Amino acid sequence: MSKSITQDMAYRQSLMKYAEKYGVSRASRKYNKSRSYIYFWKQRWDGSVASLACQSRRPHSHPNQHTETELKLIRDMRRRNPSLGMIELWHRLRKRGYTRCPESLFRVMRKMGLFPADKPKNPYKPKPYEQITYPGQRVQVDVKVVPRRCIADSELRLFQYTAIDEFTRLRFLAAYPEQSTYSSADFLRRGIEVECVQTDNGFEFTNRFSNSKRDLPTLFEKTAAELGIRHKLIRPYTPRHNGKVERSHREDQKRFYSCHSFYSLDDFAKQLAVHNRRANNLPMRPLRWLSPNEFAVQYV
Repeated sequence: MSKSITQDMAYRQSLMKYAEKYGVSRASRKYNKSRSYIYFWKQRWDGSVASLACQSRRPHSHPNQHTETELKLIRDMRRRNPSLGMIELWHRLRKRGYTRCPESLFRVMRKMGLFPADKPKNPYKPKPYEQITYPGQRVQVDVKVVPRRCIADSELRLFQYTAIDEFTRLRFLAAYPEQSTYSSADFLRRGIEVECVQTDNGFEFTNRFSNSKRDLPTLFEKTAAELGIRHKLIRPYTPRHNGKVERSHREDQKRFYSCHSFYSLDDFAKQLAVHNRRANNLPMRPLRWLSPNEFAVQYV
C-alpha cells in the first residue's frame, strides 16, 4: 500500500470520528466535504482504517472479452506448440478463426499464465578483495577529463593521469594534452616502480574491446611488459573495482577543479603538482588519520 493511500485512509478515519461525535453537517463544514461523501464512507466504515481503503473499480466483465471458445483455442494451440513465437502463434490462430489483434492475444496469454517462467539467474558473487600488504604491490591507474569550464582556451583539452597506491594511498598525478595509449605509456615510464598496475578497459590501456585490434597489445601494455609490471584489468562496466582512484577523482573535483582555471598545459601541470603535494599531506581515515606521506615513511 502506497504512502498517499495511507494518508487518505487516515484522513477519512479522522472525518468519520468527527462526524460520529459532532454530526454529519458540522463535519461537512469543517472538512469541506459534501454530506453525500460522508454518508458514502459511513456505510463502509466499521471502525477500522482498512474499511476506508479505496476498492478496485475494475469491471468484472467486458462485452468484448475473449469467449470460452477463443480461450480454449489459445490453450490448445499453446499446448501443442509450446516454443512457438507470438507472431507465428497469432498467425496460426487467425487461420482457425481468431480475429483479435496480437496485443489482445499477448494480454490474455499473460493473464492465463501461458508464458514460460523466466530461468533463475545465478546471482553475481564478487571475489573476495585481495588485501594489499606492502607499498607498490598494486597501483590503480585511471584518467580524469578536465572539465571544460576550468579551461580558458575553448580549443584546449586537458587530462589528468592518476596513479594511487592501494596500500599507502600515495598518489602521483600528471598532466597530458590527450588521452591515448601513448600518454598512458609515458605516464608509466615516469618513475612508477610497482609490481602490478590495475586499470579499466579503456582504449588508452587495452584493446580488449576493439573489433580490429583485439589481439594486438597497446603501447601501454608493451611498456608494462618491458618494465616488468603486471597489468591487471578490472571487470567490464564495474568502476567500483577501481574504487580508490575513482574516489580520489571525486575529491579532486571538489577540492581542485571546482575552484581553479587553467590557461595552458604548463599552467595546468604546475597547479596540478601543487594540488598533488597538498593531497598527499592530508590525513585520511583509512590510514588511522595519517597522511599518505606520513604512512609511507613507516615502510621506507
